[in-house]
Amino acid sequence: MGLGGQKKTVYSQTMLDVTRLRVLVAVARHGSVTAAAHALNYAQPSVSHHLARLEAETGTKLVQRAGRGIRLTDAGRLLAERGAEVIGRLDAAENELAVYSGMRAGRLRLAAFPSALGTIVPAAAAMLRERHPSVDLRLTEAEPPEAVRMLRAGYVDVALVFRHEPEGDAVDEADAEPPAAQPGDMREQVLLSEAVHLIMPSAPRGEPLLAPAVTEIWPADLARLSGQRWIAGCDRCREHLLRQCAMAGFTPKVSFTTDDFVAVQALVMAGLGVATLPAMALQAARNPGVRTVRLRGSRRSVVAVRYGEPPDPPATALLLDVLRVAAAPSVPSPAAAASLVTAAELAEAATPAV
Repeated sequence: MGLGGQKKTVYSQTMLDVTRLRVLVAVARHGSVTAAAHALNYAQPSVSHHLARLEAETGTKLVQRAGRGIRLTDAGRLLAERGAEVIGRLDAAENELAVYSGMRAGRLRLAAFPSALGTIVPAAAAMLRERHPSVDLRLTEAEPPEAVRMLRAGYVDVALVFRHEPEGDAVDEADAEPPAAQPGDMREQVLLSEAVHLIMPSAPRGEPLLAPAVTEIWPADLARLSGQRWIAGCDRCREHLLRQCAMAGFTPKVSFTTDDFVAVQALVMAGLGVATLPAMALQAARNPGVRTVRLRGSRRSVVAVRYGEPPDPPATALLLDVLRVAAAPSVPSPAAAASLVTAAELAEAATPAV
């Protein structure tokens, strides 16, 4: 306690140094002082010095010896996580200011899940390049939770995510997944809503699992497949599968797990199990050896998420526009689709930087 009975904090003595925060984040990300020094292009003693100074400034032990190396303490991990967010936002702000001042061509960073990278993202990227070849679009593959973390930390400008939602009024709302964006934090724009399909071998070795005339089923009908082995996808897709099977009164026997939709279909074709896949995954790569049956009761929404208050920077708004066009039910060729972006929108996005 300080004079007057007020609690003394590190912030009453000094501000955290951004360079030292960047060093701590690098150690957390790369796992050692040596690797962090290499990534930052620093000498190893310089990294150790910055860590020691940061501990002195915070009055908290941030690293501890572990064998011949070091590891972060709980306090160190907490500060590294928050530091990554701070540094990400600073880097994003630096880029945006440079763009607005015309110092370099616009840079856009998009994180998206695999089936989006195999369908709507290439179409959107082609439209963007057609109209604004100076814009540097950088793509990162990430499942929704990681994409949102990257967005919050400032590593990307837009995150493409998905969530499963009930289809129709008759479905239990418990099947819905929470939105990626939190109020006052991030903003969402739904790009499309797509069907989910049950996939099985088109030429099974024995009797077909479902009659050939069956083209769609409801979750309760999955009980007929309770004895089959199942192939699960990413964590979010696996949770959706478990919910659908629970509605049918059974827990699926998951024999394989992979988020590679090409591998899922190959495993199904080989008779090693059945699975569910969204329409975009089948659009990206369809194996002729699998049969699809529409799974009613829920759909998958594809959502573009942005961080911060509106309005979006012009270049980000342009990216959202081409994503919306690419996600339309009937996607034209990139050149034709690019013409759908209005002249006013392009003029607004074509700041001196873009």
